[in-house]
Amino acid sequence: MARASLGYSPPPLSYFRHVSHLHNCTRLAATSAFHDSSAADPMAHPSLETLGGARDLFLPVLSSLTRPYNPFPVIGSNRHVETIFASFYRSTPDVRLRRECLRTTDDGAVSLDWVSGDDRLLPPDSPLLILLPGLTGGSDDSYVRHMLVRARSKGWRVVVFNSRGCGGSPVTTPQFYSASFLGDMREVVAHVGNRYPKANLYVVGWSLGANILIRYLGQESHACRLSGAVSLCNPFNLVIADEDFRKGFNIVYDKALASALSKIFKKHALLFEDMGGDFNIPLAANAKSVREFDDGLTRVSFGFKSVDDYYSNSSSSNSIKDVCIPLLCIQAGNDPIAPNRGIPREDIKDNPNCMLIVTPKGGHLGWVAGPEAPFGAPWTDPVVMDFLQHLERGKSGALSSSNSESEQRHLEGLHQLEL
Repeated sequence: MARASLGYSPPPLSYFRHVSHLHNCTRLAATSAFHDSSAADPMAHPSLETLGGARDLFLPVLSSLTRPYNPFPVIGSNRHVETIFASFYRSTPDVRLRRECLRTTDDGAVSLDWVSGDDRLLPPDSPLLILLPGLTGGSDDSYVRHMLVRARSKGWRVVVFNSRGCGGSPVTTPQFYSASFLGDMREVVAHVGNRYPKANLYVVGWSLGANILIRYLGQESHACRLSGAVSLCNPFNLVIADEDFRKGFNIVYDKALASALSKIFKKHALLFEDMGGDFNIPLAANAKSVREFDDGLTRVSFGFKSVDDYYSNSSSSNSIKDVCIPLLCIQAGNDPIAPNRGIPREDIKDNPNCMLIVTPKGGHLGWVAGPEAPFGAPWTDPVVMDFLQHLERGKSGALSSSNSESEQRHLEGLHQLEL
């Protein structure tokens, strides 16, 4: 979810700075004391739920999971406070980006934002990470920037995939992106892979971007070009997410996202003015909920009979069983937008390629915890990077071994020629 107006003024920044100072006075001593008592325990801390067919394979390399998940005081005590704080107050690293507009086969367009200068600075076989933001999100969002900076500091090439109409990406046809449409994802992976054929490709997706990512992994299955992926704050079951989205305080998020979607739509309304059929353009333009927007526009654009039909057939919970590459899923147990009850735990347990981590708190795209809290990177970022680097080391090691064997055979062939 991108930053959007929630209809009221959040507390002043000075309040959170005072809370941060008080917390930092006690953090070091508490961390040291816990470290001594847990050094011999290789398992995940009891505050974290970890499961999956690949849990025992990946858990040993995720060393930070041996420590407790400690939400930041006050901010982390309430899922809505944490969600809103992260959206409004988390720092946004300054990064120079170079935009590339990619024309798709249906004459649509998406925008790829690369770190400026990396073409000259990084070798062509540097691991390549594609970042896929959430609904209406883009390369300006703080959670995207923090992940970008962390990966880049490790020598990774990073590109942000801004979907149609998001992050300033143009809309050139009467069709936005959706949870069901995987065409743009396929074209971006193919384009990036063809540009850097020596690089291993990875993707990190958030929220609706994570849903699209896992559906892509499931449909590609054994043919997937990616070497690994991470899903964060994934709603998984869109029917359940829709039910919860219309309850209590969640209505505030629903209205904010609907307003953001309608704003994007109105910028490009002329493209839709001659659309017939079941399109309800006034409903989409003035939507008071995401469901109304999807009913007026999205579900019709992609051929679904109803909103519920669209949500049911676009849920990534149906795709987990078909994922054939290493996949790490991280969820917050109190996420107001990606409900805990929608997580497909049994399918993740049954898939030998998947691991799930559920934190007790975190809100949606929040995770205000860890050494950089409250204004720095989310708690998840170091975990994600440890996972990706572990996969890349395995790929590089396999390549080195393969090259050594090839060189040995080549030398043996030369030796035979000399004889």
